[in-house]
Amino acid sequence: MVALAKPAGIVSRPFDLGLIAFFVISMAYGFLISLPEGLGLPVTADSPWSPLRGLYQWAVTQEPGHLSPSLVLRFNAVFDGFVQSPLLILISYGLWQRKSWVVPLGLFYAGASVMNMCIYFTQTFLGPYPPPNLPVYIPFNLPWLIGPALLAVRLWNGRV
Repeated sequence: MVALAKPAGIVSRPFDLGLIAFFVISMAYGFLISLPEGLGLPVTADSPWSPLRGLYQWAVTQEPGHLSPSLVLRFNAVFDGFVQSPLLILISYGLWQRKSWVVPLGLFYAGASVMNMCIYFTQTFLGPYPPPNLPVYIPFNLPWLIGPALLAVRLWNGRV
């Protein structure tokens, strides 16, 4: 009888571990900041939701669109909280446990997320409140475009 090799654990897959770590940050941001903002809680110094009070200073100095979000930006935030963040729970589990179903789900998520970020960037850069300091804004926002794209590259060959 031939013994089958046991699949490598997550620690031996640093790329997957890095994706999962990024997704945990994304989920926290989606549930704690994007979703409440998308549902209409204000980003103000006295917001009733403390994570949005924390976002306020960033909004004042780097991303003024959060202070008076357009309908498009609110939709993006709701999409992040209600769709992307729950999908990331499943995708993280699927990557961790090397489940084959993570491939189509991850590719769907990656496409939707990249499109969402393209819409977000278009609204941010061409809308009424563009970021005043691009060298600060871009490194803090570009990972939400690059991370899903890296997931798509990781899953493209269909193997987990």
